[in-house]
Amino acid sequence: MYRLLITSAVLLFLAAAADAETLKLSLRDAMSMALENNNQIKAARFASDAAGQGIKIANSRYLPAVSFEETFAATNSPTNAFMMKLDEGNFAFSDFDTINNPPTRHDFKTVLTVQQPLFVPSLSPLKEMAVKDAQKSELELEAARQGIAFQVFFTYLDVQKADAQLGSAVKAVADARENMRLATVRTSSGVGLKSDELRSRTHLSMVEQQQITASNNLTLAKMKLAMLIGLPDAALSGKEPFEISGFQDGVAVPELSDQVISDALQSRVEVKQSHTALEKSDAALSLARSEYLPTVGAFASYQLNAKDAPFTSDNEAWTAGVSLKWNIFDGFRTNSERRRALSGQAAAREMLESTTKDVRYQLRESYIRRDEAGKHLEVAVHAVADAEETVRLLSKRYENSLSTLVELLDAQTALNQARANLVETEAGYAVAGGRVYYMTGTFVKEMLK
Repeated sequence: MYRLLITSAVLLFLAAAADAETLKLSLRDAMSMALENNNQIKAARFASDAAGQGIKIANSRYLPAVSFEETFAATNSPTNAFMMKLDEGNFAFSDFDTINNPPTRHDFKTVLTVQQPLFVPSLSPLKEMAVKDAQKSELELEAARQGIAFQVFFTYLDVQKADAQLGSAVKAVADARENMRLATVRTSSGVGLKSDELRSRTHLSMVEQQQITASNNLTLAKMKLAMLIGLPDAALSGKEPFEISGFQDGVAVPELSDQVISDALQSRVEVKQSHTALEKSDAALSLARSEYLPTVGAFASYQLNAKDAPFTSDNEAWTAGVSLKWNIFDGFRTNSERRRALSGQAAAREMLESTTKDVRYQLRESYIRRDEAGKHLEVAVHAVADAEETVRLLSKRYENSLSTLVELLDAQTALNQARANLVETEAGYAVAGGRVYYMTGTFVKEMLK
């Protein structure tokens, strides 16, 4: 039902957007489309479905196996010819005359066989291992969903950042043209230097090149986002434009606490995978130990034999019974399998402990990096304000011949860098907030609220 609702929402969204000139994408729209259309998620979903069939395969071992067989054979072997005559129920006393050199005989045999396991110790651990494999595939699907959603979030911010950087580059070009105009006016009026005019043109060329790069960066970021969320090929090639809607700034996160860490240990896919691997190793140990026990099964068959045609009967017979098989000695193979399972169990336990420590560290690191990004953002905001004021003052001074063009261009370059750094820092702060939720294992749930 969830997939159906998501698919319907995406189709309605695309249908509504088809009438517009430019497709508008919010972060929520992009993430929802990626969760439904991304190829890696689809592959993980199919792999999970395939692993789920393993449980049904394991369950089928508890059920009876029924087979049907039709065989035609011809022979002049004394033993086989004798048995064919007996199976067909037409052996006569006169057949003793040719028992050593019988003529060629043939037989049609129809057999229906049923085999039912009664006590097979390996079946239960095999089923448990199949269950754990299915759970592992489901967790891999969840890991793919979380990973792709975070990639979409990161790429969406890349588009937002590239768009802002392009806007800053456009402003820088406009400022550079104004500076060139001032230099040209001053040269024409005889109070400026020709070198100032040439320097301003050089500065304009430089920022125009930066604008070209910023424009291409935006195009490439959009193409990557289109690929992640499964937009048509036209969007991937940049021929079908789309725009992001809204501005994603900082992501609010809860304060770091023991409860947050505890919840993360329960939610993180890596921890769940380690728990599943440990439980599977327990089942593998049970499977190895089951080799010490006997197996018991029942069997039955119904047989028809005919001389002239298949599926007919000159004689019929049935067989039924119970078999017990106990492996007494196999060259110490079972003992080695048990030791290998014990080592695998110990390895899985150590990996669980290592994963738990990694999750705790990663979560604390994400909070520290977010605080760091927040402080960088405060500094970047003040830096832009100071740089803008510096350019404003130097522009007035240059117009009044109180400062040189070199000073103004240096200040303008510093302003351009401060603006670019602010855009980068804003995006970094938003990414840092999203990474906190990613490290708690609740990124998709929190971002799609």
